[in-house]
Amino acid sequence: MPATKAYAAHSASSPLAPFSFERRDPKSTDVQIDILFCGVCHSDLHTVRDEWGGTKFPCVPGHEIVGRITKIGREVKKFCEGELAAVGCLVDSDHTCENCREGLEQFCQGGATFTYNSVDKHTDGLTYGGYSKSIVVDESFVLRISDKLDLAATAPLLCAGITTYSPMRKWKVGKGQKIGVVGLGGLGHMAVKFGAAFGARVVLFTTSPGKTEDAKRVGAHEVVLSRDENEMKKHANSFDFIIDTVSAKHDLNAYMALLKRDGVMTLVGVPPEPVPLEAFSLIAPRRILTGSLIGGVPETQEMLDFCAEHGITSDIEMISIDKINEAYERMLKSDVKYRFVIDMASLS
Repeated sequence: MPATKAYAAHSASSPLAPFSFERRDPKSTDVQIDILFCGVCHSDLHTVRDEWGGTKFPCVPGHEIVGRITKIGREVKKFCEGELAAVGCLVDSDHTCENCREGLEQFCQGGATFTYNSVDKHTDGLTYGGYSKSIVVDESFVLRISDKLDLAATAPLLCAGITTYSPMRKWKVGKGQKIGVVGLGGLGHMAVKFGAAFGARVVLFTTSPGKTEDAKRVGAHEVVLSRDENEMKKHANSFDFIIDTVSAKHDLNAYMALLKRDGVMTLVGVPPEPVPLEAFSLIAPRRILTGSLIGGVPETQEMLDFCAEHGITSDIEMISIDKINEAYERMLKSDVKYRFVIDMASLS
């Protein structure tokens, strides 16, 4: 079993620090990947600090993984050694339930195996993520990526990208529609890019006046300051679709009032406490409030192919892995445009 260098949290209150563990030897259908870049997701921070509960330590985060294949099992058919490949939020599932058969492995009824902080059925230990030198994954959960795109900027597509792409595809966002994006962060800036690429008119909602120029740079047609009640009222009953990417406490009712009859608002951000909702904001105009969780393997591959075709990547700031604790603190202050990515060559 190959020894692997990584960074891990050993408790909810400790900083991430160097850590070494053993990856399993590749089995017959496994792919071993040398990790080149790994994106830093806000859920990494939530997990290592046990803010959602259930974190098992030591925890090696990271589920936005781009790398090069160094070894394959004898039964692997889709990949060859030397090819570029990616791994997202999932590394296994039961493969047999209704959801898995439909390519929705994130909703596996037998329990999806996440890239980190899940029980690893192959080792009876924990899954360890992409803040490491290498990873071994069943080929069913390995994704193809294009060398046409910047590899580092491709990494966040494995979570921030699919998290916003999936609900937009589900609700058929496209030409002739007016859509809203709440928040311009790691998720929000990807939602703006996808909305524009799908041909919709994109309106960005933000509490920060300073984000107007940047929102338009990434594809927004209009920017609305959500604290301005008059500006909000101008858009009442006019949106086909709104995607809410904000994880901080905020008023959902203000955005529900902007939807047309049969309009849809999808939540992909996770506020820290329950959010009150006025029943009549749903009932009277027959509006829909829903949520979405990443995407399955087929849709994630579709998203990566779409991005390659349209030249879409994430806006990133590259860091060395020894800066990860500093990056977490900056992320809490929204001091990044818009996703940190670790250059894993820095893990020596």
